[in-house]
Amino acid sequence: MKQAALGRRRFSIGLGVSAIAGFGLARAQSEGPIVLGQSAPFSGPAAQLGVQFHAGAKLYFDALNAQGGIGRRLVELKTLDDGYEPDRCAANTRKFIEQDVLALFGYVGTPTSLAALPLFSQAKVPFFAPFTGAEALRQPFNRLIFHVRASYNDETAVIVRQLTHLGLSRIAVLHQDDAYGKAGLDGVVLALAEEKLKTHASATVARNSVDVAAAVEKLVAAKPESIVMVTTYAASAAFVRAARKAGYGGTFYNLSFVGTQALADELGKDAAGVVISQVMPSPFQTTRQIAREFQDAIKKGGSKVQANYSSMEGYVAARIFAEGLRQGGGKATRDSLISGLEAIGTAPVSGYPISFSASSHNGSRFVEMSMLTGDGRVRV
Repeated sequence: MKQAALGRRRFSIGLGVSAIAGFGLARAQSEGPIVLGQSAPFSGPAAQLGVQFHAGAKLYFDALNAQGGIGRRLVELKTLDDGYEPDRCAANTRKFIEQDVLALFGYVGTPTSLAALPLFSQAKVPFFAPFTGAEALRQPFNRLIFHVRASYNDETAVIVRQLTHLGLSRIAVLHQDDAYGKAGLDGVVLALAEEKLKTHASATVARNSVDVAAAVEKLVAAKPESIVMVTTYAASAAFVRAARKAGYGGTFYNLSFVGTQALADELGKDAAGVVISQVMPSPFQTTRQIAREFQDAIKKGGSKVQANYSSMEGYVAARIFAEGLRQGGGKATRDSLISGLEAIGTAPVSGYPISFSASSHNGSRFVEMSMLTGDGRVRV
């Protein structure tokens, strides 16, 4: 009996949007929608991160709602623009809390998420799938926070391992002068220490700025073999172009938060050879179930959604969130959501490796490396 029950549970977790009707969902009735709040950059130099993540999440939720939602209730994802600025994010979070949203979903960035942390912790509102890998949101354990992506420490460990395996040891870091930049820098320092190395040089760029002249001058003069960039796409693109113009011939590595498609679009033909760590499976290789579901959803109802890593992450986040609601019995309370997400355990969701428990909400350690080509493509 136990094995049969376990089999039924894993079967349900493996189903995607195309089989949502199989859960016995019906037309939404009068209970009201399940309301989520997302504060993210929808304007400014980091806007594509918020726009693309939201597009992927909405793609899944729209398909879910077309089949009746969860427990006869539709899912509504409200958004507020924070421009990737902490103060604006804090103000948005207060508004969502006042509106009594079920959960905060898909916040974009470390400094913004940290600004929201004391607010949602005090109000006891779940904080699901932040688009950041910062350790400050993972340690100490917070029962309200659930991560669907690997940490920056996971990403930087893979980057440094690849560089050192290539025989490179002079590794420099360009990082934002904020909590995100510090989180990435700390990850590189930690990974280098494991190899008995230190950062060769480091420089900073201000958040929401493309003024990289001083950083280029400092790092090019240091002659590193590779530069790890802990920035968003606009600053990274500006730095790559300026560094190459200044004669730098080494390699460039980025963390996933850079926004892969946005960086490729910014750089154009200059993107060739730029490497990015990824915390999501490739949205282009449909050998994975979650990628097939994502591509099918785009074909069926999201033709305006661009398939890329950021929209894929939004889709995956929405898919796992819905599974948590189902595992919680469809009651859509904050406690049932938390217990439902924890009940997923180690069972993959549509083939995506995830692991939640009552003592750990760090859902994934999936990391793979990719390289941009000069025609805007991503090679894994």
